[in-house]
Amino acid sequence: MSAPHAQTTPGSRVPGTRDLVGIGFGPANLALAIAIEEHNAQRTSGEAVHATFVERQEGFGWHRGMLLEGATMQVSFLKDLVTMRNPGSPYSFVHYLQDRGRLADFVNHKTFFPTRIEFHDYFRWCAAAFRDQVRYGAEVASVTAAGPTAGLDPADPANPADLADLADSPGTVDELAVTTRGADGAATLRARNVVIGTGLEPRLPAGIETGERIWHNRDLLHCAPGLTVRPHRRFLVVGAGQSAAETADYLHRTFPDAEVCAVFRRYGYSPADDSPFANRIFDPAAVDAFYDAPQEVKHQLLGYHANTNYSVVDGDLIEQLYRTAYQEKVSGTERLRIMGASEFTAVTPIGNGVRATVRSLTGGETLALDCDAVVLATGYRPTDPLELLGELAGECRTDGQGRLRVGRDHRVETTGRLRAGIYLQGAATEHTHGITSSLLSTLAVRSGEIRDALLLRGTERELRRVPAGAGVGAGAAAGPGTAPAVPASRG
Repeated sequence: MSAPHAQTTPGSRVPGTRDLVGIGFGPANLALAIAIEEHNAQRTSGEAVHATFVERQEGFGWHRGMLLEGATMQVSFLKDLVTMRNPGSPYSFVHYLQDRGRLADFVNHKTFFPTRIEFHDYFRWCAAAFRDQVRYGAEVASVTAAGPTAGLDPADPANPADLADLADSPGTVDELAVTTRGADGAATLRARNVVIGTGLEPRLPAGIETGERIWHNRDLLHCAPGLTVRPHRRFLVVGAGQSAAETADYLHRTFPDAEVCAVFRRYGYSPADDSPFANRIFDPAAVDAFYDAPQEVKHQLLGYHANTNYSVVDGDLIEQLYRTAYQEKVSGTERLRIMGASEFTAVTPIGNGVRATVRSLTGGETLALDCDAVVLATGYRPTDPLELLGELAGECRTDGQGRLRVGRDHRVETTGRLRAGIYLQGAATEHTHGITSSLLSTLAVRSGEIRDALLLRGTERELRRVPAGAGVGAGAAAGPGTAPAVPASRG
């Protein structure tokens, strides 16, 4: 899906009002910032889209705690922030390589999969161009109505599906107030739209909390190097996915005097399905097919292809870990213990360490292991957008399972009273847009879709302001000061 060709004018707005405020500035909203810049580069300053982003980190960072030496991306470098939408963009990974003086070297490397460290540097290289648009070190405290406008005439055909809501509405909300808190105190940003791209939060086993010696794997590189007191010479890693396998490998290499116990319910690590036909689930066109599919088909597709992304490991890493475990058996010194068909049940602090309890799923026996640290590579879950929206959450429509209803353009469906736009990026839309929602694969295309949706909504807003009888024909639409048509993000 791509937005129809749109026209936009700045229109009248409260001084200081942004066209959008992006909440979070990870790869998703960074891609959106680039897509907006592409639009603005072809417009006058009065026709530009005005955007500000809010990021709680002090600077750009993407999974810093898992930037392990040698770990590679699991998506092609062509699925960067722009190429799938605009191969000629100056923000492509190829342009980054050229700027860094490594283009020929990368070509000679003969790989589609750069290291995670290099791709993070690419993201930072892109983000540096938008530092003036980002408020780093600030967290969004609330999103509220920025003062309702006059009531909307129910005869207005702009949103006929919501006429029942509008008839009883004392007014509509056309703008939002985004309140932030940071080192410099509180501030409020006024916006016509918000784009929520707050990423993922760690998923922990029930009843388990992180601490000095209990970490989620996202903090691995922040915590492990400082672990100087290690009387037990043992680590426990919980989880069966890529991050768990990488964590076990990292600890085994970094602490050559320590035992590393990998615990998971499966009998062994399962390989990721990265075969060509299965990889089509990550194509932009697959988002269209998934969105239009019946609910039961959506559920089936997520189940069929979960092994492309969830609780699976790159085949080469599986082979490497197996080879390591086998060679240690041959030498008689086994430091890598693969404890399959087992579950981690409890952990308690002890002197300079923790005691973890592991239960065999096949025999039922339990084992207590005294460890220097337990690393929980137990995955992530999407942040809940409704927590940010406060009272506005009541204006957001949900399906029969309490999940947000989201349009194909990534806009949350709302009652007619809330006319300001709320757009979602990330895993919170997996139930509507499919398995790519939390991944990098469709960022380039999705950012163009959201940009075009913002422009189209802006055009509709301007048309509503045209006085009755003034005429909105082709001549009026193409009058002085009106921007030319915006190219669709995807054909």
